[in-house]
Amino acid sequence: MDDVCGLPSGGSVRIAARAATPGGAPDDLPPRVVATEPAVELIRELVGRHGPVMFHQSGGCCDGSAPMCYPDGEFRVGQRDVLVGELDLGDDDDEARAPGGSSGLRVRVWISGSQFATWKHTQLVLDAIPGRGSGFSLENPTGKRFLSRARTFDERELAALEAFPPATGADLDV
Repeated sequence: MDDVCGLPSGGSVRIAARAATPGGAPDDLPPRVVATEPAVELIRELVGRHGPVMFHQSGGCCDGSAPMCYPDGEFRVGQRDVLVGELDLGDDDDEARAPGGSSGLRVRVWISGSQFATWKHTQLVLDAIPGRGSGFSLENPTGKRFLSRARTFDERELAALEAFPPATGADLDV
């Protein structure tokens, strides 16, 4: 996997965080979600203000298709929602540490099951850019907004990921 995400403008932005490898999976399993440096900076700012956070990739309607950031547990995850991954942001605030005493800041990223079915061949790249956040997303008053980008998995990556399907809301005690 590249350490940068290509932008439509021809530029690139550095990847600063990757989803933690699911239990039992090989360390080289490609993460289904990554975050750019600007996204990680904004997430850390929001955690500092609001405590632990989580994301749900919205599926359209009023807010378009935007990653929405909520205080952890405030958005009710459905049984069919898919856990794209837990971004591992490294050491930071004690309030947002991963369950089970992990030493790193973890942020769960969810997507609706129907939207995951459409996007399952891509890696979700969480980015942040100047602008106004959507709806009830926590970044709304910051002058920045989260943005979804995508990278298409190659055939080898898709085959590896098939052996480790993501968890759903029905699988986890959320």
